[in-house]
Amino acid sequence: MVRTFVQPVIGSPDGKTKETIWEWRNNASSSDMGVHGTYLIYWDSSRNAMALNDGPDGMQKLDFVLAEARKRNLKLIIAFLDFWDYAGGSQQMRAWYGSKDKNTFFFQDERTKRDYKTLVSSILLRVNTLNGIAYKDDTTIFAWELMNEPNIEPKSLSSSWISEMSAYVKSIDTNHLVTSGHGNVESLADIDIPSIDFATWHGYPLFYKWTVDDMDNRIVSYCRAAAKAAKPVLLEEFGYARSNADQFAAYRQWIGTIHRDPSCAGWLVWRLVSPQDDLRYPKDDHEQFDVHNDGGGLWNVLREGALQMSQKAAALEKINSGGRKP
Repeated sequence: MVRTFVQPVIGSPDGKTKETIWEWRNNASSSDMGVHGTYLIYWDSSRNAMALNDGPDGMQKLDFVLAEARKRNLKLIIAFLDFWDYAGGSQQMRAWYGSKDKNTFFFQDERTKRDYKTLVSSILLRVNTLNGIAYKDDTTIFAWELMNEPNIEPKSLSSSWISEMSAYVKSIDTNHLVTSGHGNVESLADIDIPSIDFATWHGYPLFYKWTVDDMDNRIVSYCRAAAKAAKPVLLEEFGYARSNADQFAAYRQWIGTIHRDPSCAGWLVWRLVSPQDDLRYPKDDHEQFDVHNDGGGLWNVLREGALQMSQKAAALEKINSGGRKP
């Protein structure tokens, strides 16, 4: 399982009509938010409206990701948008309309809500230029995510926006699961929304002043809450810096807890990285969360944990199929 976002989002490509609020023309590596001229969503000055870039430096990049994932038997969770402005996200889209309100405007203004629905429908109905498969019919996609970490305020607005937009996704695409993508640091606030199929949360202990055991206890409590709601919960981001002497032990403890608890659906680590164009791993890993496929200690901890989860999934599938070969 791989999770990715629909991005970048910019202003007008010429920079004259609508300013791009982030440095999209920088020369950084791909790992450090260098996009090398790629943009998927932009402001079309000729139409005075949002548009999707259908070209080879736009949505065809996502076509390629889906086609390659299919060849490798990988499943994707695709977030329609990022909340943060690292590659534009919802912050760029609210900036089109002159707002500096990061947490409320985008989710409340009728223009940005219209833009979001246009984005969603365009993606769901898109036909992959490489294999002719409509996105809404593509079995490579495991789930749609409304947004990465939609930090919406107030909470009542968060609930109404997630309810409205998840129902909208399902009105077009009945084939895929839908989740909010919320970090849900305090609680699984959106798990009871009928059109949300599973809950998500993100765990970064030192950011929230949690101990390793605090994180472990939170895993247990969230899985219990999910079981009570009769829906799965996915720890879809977590990280613990390599400068911590107990990093390996912490990761082993957390993924072991998820493996042993029948109420826990699984985990995705932040972040697995590959060598860049210079054939080296990214240099600017200031958070120290990067995981390399280098046969090292952390790689082996996560590899063993992934194999355990695969075995758990196979066992559950056998039970659910009544012992018949699936």
